[in-house]
This record gives sequence, C-alpha cells and structure tokens, in this order.
Amino acid sequence: MTGMDIFPDFGAVGVSCDLRAIVGALLMYVLIFAVLAILICVVTWAIASTSGNYQSAMRARTGLLVAVGAAALAGAAVAWMNFLIGVGQQL
Repeated sequence: MTGMDIFPDFGAVGVSCDLRAIVGALLMYVLIFAVLAILICVVTWAIASTSGNYQSAMRARTGLLVAVGAAALAGAAVAWMNFLIGVGQQL
C-alpha cells in the first residue's frame, strides 16, 4: 500500500484533533470489549460443551458470533467513515 491513509480525514471539521481522539478511543474500547467477550464466550462454550450443558453452549456460541461481528464492524468502521466523508465532500 503506497501512501494510503485509512483513518478518516477530519480536515473540514473545526475540532478535528478532538474528534479524531474521541473516535480512536471509542474504537479502541469497542475492540477491547469485543476481544474480552470473545475470550469469555470461548471459555464458556468449552466448559458448557464438556459438561453436557448444550443450551449454555449454544448461547455461548451465539455470544461468540456476536462478539466477532462487533469486532469486525469496529474494524471496518474507519473505512466506512472514510467512504461517507468522501461522499459527503462530493455532494
């Protein structure tokens, strides 16, 4: 990748430095909580499966899929914001 910056361009916003810090912090917290939820769900799924509690195993698997989806959405949020800012500048 040659010179591609994937962080949103907040040049048109007056308080761009503050906004960049807030967005970066929020995405970091979302990713941290998603990874923690992934770890908790994996452990719960393993314990529930080995003990024969299939209802809890199914709920833990669903939680795992939701946490992975949240992590993917948080990771893709920067690219989505770049796209929306680019579209907004063309209007």
